[in-house]
Amino acid sequence: MEHTRLGRTDLWVSRTAFGALPIQRVSFEQARTILRQAYEGGISFYDTARGYSDSEEKLGYALSDVRGGIVLATKSSGAQDKASLLERLEISLVNLRTDHVDLLQLHNPRTLPDPDDPDSLYAGLLEAKRRGMARYIGITNHQIANALAAARSGLYDTVQFPLSAISADVDLELIGVCRENDVGLIAMKALSGGLLTDARLAFAALRQYENVVPIWGIQRESELAEFLALEADPPMLDDDMRGAIEREKVELSGDFCRGCGYCLPCPVEIPIPMAARLGLLLRRSPSARFLAPEWQEQMRRIEDCLECRECSERCPYDLDTPALLKKMLADYVTYLGSE
Repeated sequence: MEHTRLGRTDLWVSRTAFGALPIQRVSFEQARTILRQAYEGGISFYDTARGYSDSEEKLGYALSDVRGGIVLATKSSGAQDKASLLERLEISLVNLRTDHVDLLQLHNPRTLPDPDDPDSLYAGLLEAKRRGMARYIGITNHQIANALAAARSGLYDTVQFPLSAISADVDLELIGVCRENDVGLIAMKALSGGLLTDARLAFAALRQYENVVPIWGIQRESELAEFLALEADPPMLDDDMRGAIEREKVELSGDFCRGCGYCLPCPVEIPIPMAARLGLLLRRSPSARFLAPEWQEQMRRIEDCLECRECSERCPYDLDTPALLKKMLADYVTYLGSE
């Protein structure tokens, strides 16, 4: 397992990192099995968040006895100020069964907090460090302007941002900015929310950047085994792969949903993160489960859309979500008719 230093910190982390959002979808025992296999396979960096339901608890349950051998990162989901950030961090520490996290990150703020405001989220990060509750501080974001500003500010040890084989050139600029400022760069959405189905291609595309640490969202033993195998024999980006990447960029060009979930909740319970990209998923992954009556019912909820546009207002990619949902429903109906 290759390791790298996370920016200017003294945290040496496995270059294959574990994104713990998906383990909220499995049982405690299943999560423990997967997490122990990851640890035994050499993965040392685990990223979670207060907002990922019971993900933190499962990490604590599975790995608290090897706490000294892992790097734990969590996020301040839902915090609005210094006080609420510290309150949520205290809950996280109980869940994780530890007295500190190695990295505490602000969770996708719309704007960067004022570092001079004594009650701001940033003041909360500093207080967490002062109390020994967090060793280093970072920020996650889906807006490239915010990510670049954070990397250049000198205020954060790490930045977490969506990066993948099909990232736009403006997004890839963040890699050089983080390198120049010695800021650790953590790549989320490395499979573009599941739309990239070739893990080998996705792995090689990011492995070429020495300062990028991808967190792979894992919820199955088979997925873990695939990434451990890639780490054991890292593929090199070659001309065939570059050609495949260009074809993926063409197919996924324009506006598409990355499945981040910030659009939720929906007042009519449309499963937006899946429904808004189902037309793509049908053609890029096994489709049988999406054709079942359960999914047909969920997709029909799009017809009940209230056009409240709360989903669009919350979307970090500024998508016209209602329009995208209607397009996906039309594609879905067409696909059903062809089966």
